[in-house]
Amino acid sequence: MKLLFLALAALLATSTDSSAAVFDSVKSKGEDLFKNVKTIVFVVGGFGLVGLACGAIFGTVKWKWFASLAIGLAILAVAGAIVDYVTEAGAPGFGDTL
Repeated sequence: MKLLFLALAALLATSTDSSAAVFDSVKSKGEDLFKNVKTIVFVVGGFGLVGLACGAIFGTVKWKWFASLAIGLAILAVAGAIVDYVTEAGAPGFGDTL
């Protein structure tokens, strides 16, 4: 019985260090994924802007599509800064509560 408790205590002592490493790994992978997806969306959005420019040349611009694309790209451009501000203490005293 003592051996079981000793093994459980050793497991708990080592799991706190490894769980922090796991969450750091998940955080870094999430940040990399966000940056890569953001790059792909900007490239596809650039093609959309070229398509809308061609529509403007021929007088067939769908202004609703243009507004949707422009607003979507603007939101994506500032999304990282907003997440950083909220989670990494944009001002002293603010930040993650966990």
